[in-house]
Amino acid sequence: MAGIYIHIPFCKSKCRYCDFTSYPGKIGFAEAYMACVYKEMKLRAEDLKGKVFDTVYFGGGTPSVIDEKLIVGCMNQIRKCYLLADGAEVTIEINPGTVTKEKIETYKRAGINRFSVGLQAASDALLEEIGRAHTVADFVDACKLLKGENFNADIMIGLKGQTFSDVEKAVRLVKDCGAKHISMYALTPEDGTPIYSDYLNGDLPDSDEVAEMYEKAYKLIESLGYKRYEVSNFAEEGYESRHNLNYWRRGEYIGFGVAASSFMAGRRFTNTRDLDDYIKCILTDHYPVVDNEEISAEDAKFEKVMLALRTAEGLDEAEYKKQFGSEFYRDFEEAVKKNIRFLEKTEKGRIRIKDEYLYVQNQILVDFLQ
Repeated sequence: MAGIYIHIPFCKSKCRYCDFTSYPGKIGFAEAYMACVYKEMKLRAEDLKGKVFDTVYFGGGTPSVIDEKLIVGCMNQIRKCYLLADGAEVTIEINPGTVTKEKIETYKRAGINRFSVGLQAASDALLEEIGRAHTVADFVDACKLLKGENFNADIMIGLKGQTFSDVEKAVRLVKDCGAKHISMYALTPEDGTPIYSDYLNGDLPDSDEVAEMYEKAYKLIESLGYKRYEVSNFAEEGYESRHNLNYWRRGEYIGFGVAASSFMAGRRFTNTRDLDDYIKCILTDHYPVVDNEEISAEDAKFEKVMLALRTAEGLDEAEYKKQFGSEFYRDFEEAVKKNIRFLEKTEKGRIRIKDEYLYVQNQILVDFLQ
């Protein structure tokens, strides 16, 4: 099984923290762009003949800002060009204020059965601070449209002026609104984004403050009936994101659209981030790939370990040996010894980072890279 990702790079406005490839104010290009995405799917179809895909994910940008008919067309093209498994998970990211009851119903008829809603904060002042184009009331309205549906809500921590009380308010709001899944991400101020100046000025919470905020929020989220299955992701039982689990299990996926990444047959490749270049390539029947790398055996082992140790289930020793023909403990002997106090072995033969250390897993994984 494998996943399909479609990048929709259009949005109403650029959030202050956003480092993704997106083009605010260019929604008028959406129809021409999606025609190119449909064509890219057709161009790649022969190479992926026989491959079964069990997840589809529309990300962005804000996929819900474009005409819903273009999403329907994309799903039709996927079914025409690829083998989609029965019961496939099909997710679309939506932002509050960009959907209507009619749009949601159109998505559902097209086969979309999971939604991801960008809340980020349950405070209009914080939303304005980070440049979000919606209010808390808009989020509540969007959730009413999704009542009874399988949907995720995004929350951010580490924002300027944010307190744990703000985070608690957001967590309780998404629970009350019926979210089956919560993604809680710590702000990463990237160089080149407007919010990076806040970081340089020391206006953002420091790493210890964010870690404390995370730990309190983690306990609250679990008390409300969600289970952490990856460092930033929590779900009610049976509602884990299958698409993201495929990433963390180092499964294969194909990406379509500008800046979309793929991992197939041991190769990782990424499309150009330039919208004009992408369109030119597709119109001239060329793949729009700018990075194409074959993953070495050693890098593959590290990737497997790094991704697995981000999750609560951890690394399956037997699966590792079957995939690479070597022992995990032998390959990473020094790193395991150095970090033994952070690790534990489950009854099912998995190696995992202990719950209390999962948030700081990056500090642990550095040793495995070496």
